[in-house]
Amino acid sequence: MVKSSNPSLVDQWIRNPRQDLLSGLVVAFAMIPEAIAFSGIAGVDPQVGLFGAFILSITIALVGGRLGMITSATGSTALLMTGLVATGNARGEGLGLSYLLAAGLLTGVLQILWGNLRLAYQMRFVPVGVLSGFVNALALLILQAQLPQLGLNLHYGESPSIDSAKQLLPHGIQIPIVWLLVGIGLLIIYGLPRITRIIPSQLAAIIILTLITIGLNLDIPTVQDLGKLPTGFPSFDIPFGPLSEGKVPFNLETFGIVLPTSLAISLVGLMETFLTQDILDDMTDTNSNKNVEARGQGIANLISSLFGGMAGCALVGQSVMNTENGGKTRLSTFISGLSLLLMILLGREWLGKIPMAALVAVMIAIAISTADTVGLKNILRIPRSDTAVMLMTFSVTMLTTPHNLALGVLAGVALAGVLFSRKVAKVIKVTATETTPSEIIYEVNGQLFFVSKYYFLQSFDMHSHPNKIIINMSGAHIWDQSGVAALNQVIRKLSLGGSEVVVEGLNKESLDLFESIGSEESSHG
Repeated sequence: MVKSSNPSLVDQWIRNPRQDLLSGLVVAFAMIPEAIAFSGIAGVDPQVGLFGAFILSITIALVGGRLGMITSATGSTALLMTGLVATGNARGEGLGLSYLLAAGLLTGVLQILWGNLRLAYQMRFVPVGVLSGFVNALALLILQAQLPQLGLNLHYGESPSIDSAKQLLPHGIQIPIVWLLVGIGLLIIYGLPRITRIIPSQLAAIIILTLITIGLNLDIPTVQDLGKLPTGFPSFDIPFGPLSEGKVPFNLETFGIVLPTSLAISLVGLMETFLTQDILDDMTDTNSNKNVEARGQGIANLISSLFGGMAGCALVGQSVMNTENGGKTRLSTFISGLSLLLMILLGREWLGKIPMAALVAVMIAIAISTADTVGLKNILRIPRSDTAVMLMTFSVTMLTTPHNLALGVLAGVALAGVLFSRKVAKVIKVTATETTPSEIIYEVNGQLFFVSKYYFLQSFDMHSHPNKIIINMSGAHIWDQSGVAALNQVIRKLSLGGSEVVVEGLNKESLDLFESIGSEESSHG
């Protein structure tokens, strides 16, 4: 039996403080590498992802709708920021970050709007095929973003300068070293859980690879090469202002630049959040309010952007980890954010020494866990329509430039709607029975609306005109004006042939609709 998710304020925070404290601490360790890696994907300094991670977690603990859920910088939202940051940096130094923060502010406003418009109820109708295509595209994009750090410089050109390569990308003898470290990292990530789960395997991989890099004095790219790490608490700052100060103007041009990205982040972020929410609801046998969560996500993204952090959404892996470790209240989410802040302030020097190879290993593991591997294994067993929807979502996402997860989702939903309409169209059935040479009864069963009307019209013999024709609609339902028009058309054509046409058995809703917009020439039984 599903329990209501309306606990008292005390239950929301201190129902089980010991487990919440410990779980929040463990989750904070697991959030560090992802926040740094997602900053790299977006093209901004590590501190932007780290600030976003702890601000989002602390804020959502206060205003979120799902207890124990972890919100942070994520791969899905970071990928959507890449093009905007690149566009901003091309316009001027430092403008990429300002555009990103402006987009985060608009994302927050949109998500608050979606929450008030109860968008969560509409997202219930997103098919599984769309979700499968979404996560598979997300997984491939995360994996693709790691290629430059593996020496596969496919996106940035064939011959970057040596100075740039030394700072950002592995080159020469560094490449096999990085590959070896990534391999060791993956072995730890997948092998350690078989021995112990006391320490998160991703965290263990980062610690071990960092010690190897420092101990052997390996000359390979590290986190500090990505950019600035936090040196103190984030400060309040608005991204709007003079271009000379690295800020963007508050005008319609800026709005037009950031709107597509903000719209995509707001929808994709909520989709991933709601998916995580459903998983946790199922794990804990509770219900939670998605519209409250949507507004909470919006508030969190607003605050994060005002303090120099990137926008984000719920993290599936960390949220599940938190729940499995016993963190099921707001306290665990709050502690994860607070612990993360303390770690990045006190351990800044060590964070800078983390080799990028360690983060690549973590992100490859995240990409693998993100993909719908079960769906891919069963692709030959699932209905072809579901496969088509999944492929449509995946293909549109991968073929758009920059890659647009939101557009892929919309394309998948549109195709699913078309395929569903084709299926539903065939559920209407009309059977003709000649009771006497002068009378025919048409039995109609199913749903009559804009899609099924063609099958409905084709089922009547317009060239046969007995004295009386009865259309029995007791097993049917008329849903829209197209259905009324189709029935009217049948009545008119059969009547013009000289037959007396009687429609009987209409249920109340269908009859009311028919009489309000239907023909006055027909009679009803």
